[in-house]
Amino acid sequence: MRTARLAIVGLGNVGRRLLELIEIKHEALRAHYDLELRIVGVADTSGAAMAEDGLKPAEILNLKRGKKGVAAYPKTGRAGMSPLDLARAANADVLVELSLTNLKDGEPGLGTIREALTRKMHVVTANKGPLVLAYQELAKLAESNGVKLLHSAAVAGGLPTVNIGKRDLGVTIIEKFEGVVNGTTNYILARMTEGQSYAEALKHAQNIGIAEADPALDVDGWDAANKLVIIANAVLRRPTTLKDVTVEGIRGIKPEDLQQAANHRQVVKLIALAEKRGDEYDLSVRPTRLERSHPLSKLGAGMMGVLYHTDINGTIFAAIEESDPYPTAAGVLRDIVQAVSQ
Repeated sequence: MRTARLAIVGLGNVGRRLLELIEIKHEALRAHYDLELRIVGVADTSGAAMAEDGLKPAEILNLKRGKKGVAAYPKTGRAGMSPLDLARAANADVLVELSLTNLKDGEPGLGTIREALTRKMHVVTANKGPLVLAYQELAKLAESNGVKLLHSAAVAGGLPTVNIGKRDLGVTIIEKFEGVVNGTTNYILARMTEGQSYAEALKHAQNIGIAEADPALDVDGWDAANKLVIIANAVLRRPTTLKDVTVEGIRGIKPEDLQQAANHRQVVKLIALAEKRGDEYDLSVRPTRLERSHPLSKLGAGMMGVLYHTDINGTIFAAIEESDPYPTAAGVLRDIVQAVSQ
């Protein structure tokens, strides 16, 4: 039986679901991969907890349900210990970085990931910030230290967008990528198609927890653009930053725009697009009218999907309906298993 030691940073919705899945899938991991996952360190905003013989996921979850941080973990909790300190101190094989996305400087995720890679830990992350700001640097750092940097859950949650493109289409030429990769805008546009105004659809999305109180990152197209930057770097092998992407959000879309599209048997979706032009790719995020025959036009309010157009693998379509963080956490678990597998 192999044991993989994990240090986990961030215990928001995805982090807590990951802890649940580690418990739920304990026997499956042993049976299918001869693998046991041991949590030797964990950090949240309160501090951290460390134990060489392992922390109990159930105990961590009980603390979080009681509105306490992991610094309150019996005997091993350390108030004020930072994620960076955890990466330096934990004897871990894999750092799982799930802190909140910060697109200004990427912290605390960026520094923590750098430290882990330098210390020859594999890194699994669903945090877009470090990947958008420093993808090429982190990829080279992982390669130079002989470890893996895996991030399939950073693009469309549980949908294996990056894995399809990077692993399964590794020897093809991707001529075009199209994706509905932001669930919030897809939900809003779907409700507007049913007759709601933009304001009504946004308010409803906020009331049910799909949209944030400040929805700018989603509705102005930047979340989709961040994901397209990751796809361009990881899948298209094109060094890319946000400056390379033309971005337009959905604030200007009116019900009459959607009705006009419907009159022409079309549907409006916020599309992240990478289209090959010679040796380069044109990258954009914008509301786009799709024919009803287009696979992405059929995505319902709670869905995301991607379409790869290739030279030798045909056209590949994949979609997911994700109403809670479990599929994203499952994507993180998938990456952990891949990181420690030969």
